[in-house]
Amino acid sequence: MDESFANLQTSHLLGSVPAVISDDKKSTDVHIASVSEAGPSANMQIFPPHQGGNNSKGYQTLESPIEGRPVPEQQTSNNWKGFFNVYSYTQYFDVDTDVVLNRLMSSLYPTSGDFFNKIDANPDMYGLVWICTTLVFVLASLGNCATYLVKKQTDSAAPWIFDVNYINLAASIIYGYAIIVPLVFYFSLRYMGSKADLLRFWCLWGYSLFIFIPTSLPLLIPVEFIRWVIILLAGSASSCFVALNLRSYLETSNDVTVVVAVAFGLQMFLSIFIKVWFFP
Repeated sequence: MDESFANLQTSHLLGSVPAVISDDKKSTDVHIASVSEAGPSANMQIFPPHQGGNNSKGYQTLESPIEGRPVPEQQTSNNWKGFFNVYSYTQYFDVDTDVVLNRLMSSLYPTSGDFFNKIDANPDMYGLVWICTTLVFVLASLGNCATYLVKKQTDSAAPWIFDVNYINLAASIIYGYAIIVPLVFYFSLRYMGSKADLLRFWCLWGYSLFIFIPTSLPLLIPVEFIRWVIILLAGSASSCFVALNLRSYLETSNDVTVVVAVAFGLQMFLSIFIKVWFFP
């Protein structure tokens, strides 16, 4: 055996195998011993077990609230800020294409009256935004085409100018109607003590406008009688879709007849306005 191990102290060794302890290790052991001797002077943080149920394991952190304690003021004040956050509305646009197509087909069959049952699990705002935007451009473009055909039919030599104001008017009327009218019905029904859901109303009125998109194309026919027949049929289908679904949704409420009649009349008024202004 090497003579360098002969002078080692063996009082601190564990077992029979000699170990070499450096000066750094000795200083660390001395520091630990001094801390342990301090006793009550040491301030240690205790983390209680997590009380979040069976799914939550481990210990609480400094940022996790303990049951029974008030929520910090900063966390509470951040909740209302989600109303102005765009990401908080992404759930209303998370809808599959098959679901949207199914709801679009339902709007073309107004007598079923089960639209609220189909959207009960996931009412969306995607249909309202997409349908209104498409309808605005369809009315603006086809409305100008209709005025062009009428102008050429009456006087082929007369000049024709594209009317850009059709876009502003269509956007104001369509978006305003699809947003404000359900909002008015919501507050009116809440005032009367009836059940009302603003998101479902927006979804209903949004999909009710889809029928005006395919029927705008035959409105280019330069025959006034055919135009009126087409727009009245489309308006009646859209009005029945809103009225019948609204009646089934408010079947346990009072004054249902008045609410349904007003919804039917407003929808018919919109269809007549589209005919008179965009397809004169």
